[in-house]
Amino acid sequence: PDFSFIQKEIFSSYEETSILFSALFLLGLITMYYISSYTVKERDEAQDLLLKEHERNIKQEYDHEKESLFTKRIYHTHNKAEKVMGFIKEDLRMLSKDNIEEIKYRVSKYSNFISRVIYDMKWYDPPIQTIRNSAFRTDINEVLRFIVENLFNRISIKTNFYEIILDLKPDLPLININEFVVWEVIEPLIQNSLDHGGVVPLHVNVATYYSEEKKSIICEISDNGKGISPEMLEMDVNGIKKLFQENVTTKNQKNSSGYG
Repeated sequence: PDFSFIQKEIFSSYEETSILFSALFLLGLITMYYISSYTVKERDEAQDLLLKEHERNIKQEYDHEKESLFTKRIYHTHNKAEKVMGFIKEDLRMLSKDNIEEIKYRVSKYSNFISRVIYDMKWYDPPIQTIRNSAFRTDINEVLRFIVENLFNRISIKTNFYEIILDLKPDLPLININEFVVWEVIEPLIQNSLDHGGVVPLHVNVATYYSEEKKSIICEISDNGKGISPEMLEMDVNGIKKLFQENVTTKNQKNSSGYG
């Protein structure tokens, strides 16, 4: 008998089944591709949103820290300016034809220092030429003498808690540093001795001399107090000691400390 028609039916069914399975397999691949593409897209969008949220949080934290830092700088700038303004008012009350030149000299120094303090408050990283410049011809002995006689000694007239002793070698070379930047460096160091000396009476020695070996002027500030904590002499990655960092203090209450 002829069974060819059976073979044809079998082959036809097999081809239909193959086509069906192939179509289902292709549909499965397309579905998997669509699902994976959609999942990757959703993942990328979620990561993008997460990164944007993280960036926004970092920016908010940075702005908050910047605002907090600036607030503290304003606070301590106000304290510095307020003290010096008190001296200016006192000088103006004492003004007479006999001391006009002396008071004019002091008031000029005071007002220029206030201007510099305000400038540094506004500019966290001022241009180097406003600090070091060949146009500056600063006598460091004159700056030290002015700070001691017209800041600290004006206060110490009313107290015997401390004494500042000057040992300034004459004929030191002039330096190309803004004198009010020198003032901003020296005055807090002397004030630190007074604040943390821990003995009464406290004797603070301020000395200058020229080192031939180092070819530089040496300024030494020392006292008979308990000394500087070793922790304050540790250096950071930039080689700067903690003592000279703006936001570091040894006080227990640190909210408004370390910015003087």
